[in-house]
Amino acid sequence: MTNVLIRRLLILGSLAILGIIFIQGYMVLKTYELQDDEFHLSATTALRSVAERISKLYNTDLPKQNLITRRSSNYYAVNVNSEIDANVLEDYLIQEFEKHSLETDFEYAVYDCQSDSLLYGNYCNLTDNNKEVSSSEGLPKFNDLIYYFVVRFPSRGSFLLSNMWQTILFSAIALLAILFFVYAITIILRQKQLTEQQKDFINNMTHEFKTPISSIKIASNVLVNNKAVQADERMLEYANIIKHQNERLNNQVEKVLNIARLEKDQFKLNKEDFNLNAAISTIVNEEKIKVEKHGGSISLLAHDKDITVNADKLHFTNVISNVIDNATKYCAEDPNIVISISKKDNNASLIIKDNGIGISKEDQKKVFSKFFRVSTGDLHNIKGFGLGLHYVKTISDAHGWKLLLESEESVGTQLEFTLPIINS
Repeated sequence: MTNVLIRRLLILGSLAILGIIFIQGYMVLKTYELQDDEFHLSATTALRSVAERISKLYNTDLPKQNLITRRSSNYYAVNVNSEIDANVLEDYLIQEFEKHSLETDFEYAVYDCQSDSLLYGNYCNLTDNNKEVSSSEGLPKFNDLIYYFVVRFPSRGSFLLSNMWQTILFSAIALLAILFFVYAITIILRQKQLTEQQKDFINNMTHEFKTPISSIKIASNVLVNNKAVQADERMLEYANIIKHQNERLNNQVEKVLNIARLEKDQFKLNKEDFNLNAAISTIVNEEKIKVEKHGGSISLLAHDKDITVNADKLHFTNVISNVIDNATKYCAEDPNIVISISKKDNNASLIIKDNGIGISKEDQKKVFSKFFRVSTGDLHNIKGFGLGLHYVKTISDAHGWKLLLESEESVGTQLEFTLPIINS
């Protein structure tokens, strides 16, 4: 994943998070406002019913205006035209509040005309009788009213929040999801940074290997071609070992560098038209010596007519050589490799089949992954980095080739490449 793509994902993710936070906050606020409006409506309805019952009890008329006044968010004044018995008022308030589902604590006070003061009535606990409460002795009075009582709801906020538990629960879940997303992004960025450092280290290390490898190659060629060394059979054998092992090391370094270039998109396909039969024939002739050293054989079943394809010939050669190399190494007996070329509609089918140890169904899902190596069972002499088939898959995808793998354990493996044909 490129840095530009990660930056875009971070920007989009941040915008999404801000949007979710804004929407959740808006929903919680609107729900609270709705609950508050519902509470106010229930409270005024209940207090109106209490005032009507008091008016009926004392046979007086209620004021036509300003019957109920909300002096603050949780403080109400009820204007009546008669003196009020505090005990009767408390019974009426409890009955009406329970009728309107206002199951929350309240306290009340009654105005006394003789003393011109607001006499505190009682704190009524409707939720928990065992809870210790603190009464508000200093409830304010109102000079614009004559006969009235006041009611205060000290637990109004907690009562409203208790009715919003679903909204709060969903908001908490959304917040946890956002925190998890932020944590995951942090971990991903950290892992990407470590991966980039690892890649840079490997790339720098492999580049540093190129100079000593070249020096060893020159020195080994001098040793192999030296007449004194050629005269000594044992020295010549050691010189050839140095030469071959140096070539093997160089091939592994080149694989690592090629994969690094592919991942950084620093490679460019230099496509050209070429004869598929001729190109495969050249590769087979070059690989035949290596296969025969392992006691095996390689054969080509070419199409009876020339087939022209358009591809990067260098990468194409490396891909086929990688597949043949794997077929030679992953074989419990003498390797027998058959390459066939056929024509299907406007495509060329290139099949490479071997009699190797095969690949299990589970490993077939991961065989093209970088650094993945197929289990070799009793074979312990197979070396490599697990980059060969990853390189094959990457180059095939870059060309737009269709790649099909068929394999059976202890029977063999078949790879089929489908390449578009260039019409003459």
